[in-house]
Amino acid sequence: MILVVGAKGMLGQDLMTLLGTEARGVDIEDIDITSMESVQKVLVTLKPRVVINAAAYTDVDGCESNQELAMQVNGEGVAHLALISKEIGAKLVQISTDYVFDGGKGSPYLEDDPPRPLSVYGESKLAGEMNACFNPDHLIVRTQWLYGLHGKNFVETMLRLAAEKKELSVVDDQIGSPTWTVDLSLAIKALIDKGCCGTYHAANGGFCSWNEFARVIFAEAGMGITVNPMSTAELGRPAPRPLYSTLDCGKLNRDAGFQPQPWQEALKNYLNLRRQ
Repeated sequence: MILVVGAKGMLGQDLMTLLGTEARGVDIEDIDITSMESVQKVLVTLKPRVVINAAAYTDVDGCESNQELAMQVNGEGVAHLALISKEIGAKLVQISTDYVFDGGKGSPYLEDDPPRPLSVYGESKLAGEMNACFNPDHLIVRTQWLYGLHGKNFVETMLRLAAEKKELSVVDDQIGSPTWTVDLSLAIKALIDKGCCGTYHAANGGFCSWNEFARVIFAEAGMGITVNPMSTAELGRPAPRPLYSTLDCGKLNRDAGFQPQPWQEALKNYLNLRRQ
């Protein structure tokens, strides 16, 4: 049995759908990952062979003002899952982020590039990666720019704003790979099925700026919205963001035989699905 922690989240729900009867889901009302006692009770009772941790404090700007909570959930919580999953002989799959990098490399990041997080969120997720290693049988999957049917995300925000406005300004100096949670779920399953361990990058193919992503969303949705460029500095968010954080997913393809589809195709499929 595969236990999905954070089963009601955007990624968690798609994982549950994909894994089907093989999966068991728990969320915040069932498990408190910041409590070793809670983690031990759930994992020892259920005895899964794999634990996928899709639970996280993902409010990047909120983490800046709630540093202690970010570290408890994204860092210490992973340590609890790692120690108890090791105790019961289960693999731990930890979902991480491109925000562990500073965006200064100028080319797609490899798994062994040195992490240099810019924000509290990035620091807390890096702490989670390090703590996942308490279980030697661990799999760290870094991803980025997630969207899906079951949670707040950039695509849904853009579509909502487009219904209210004819013109929007979107940053054009942050570059990454928009990633559909369905494709990320498929990548995670492929890695588990192949028995992969260590760190892997998983994101949809290609890359773009948030500005280009917004323009393609509106084009695919048949909306005539003007999208103006703006800089990250002009936006003025509390948490610094990496400006170029594209992830190289070649290792995923080599080891698990999985090649995520291009982000443009994933977006088309997502928009078609949400129309149904």
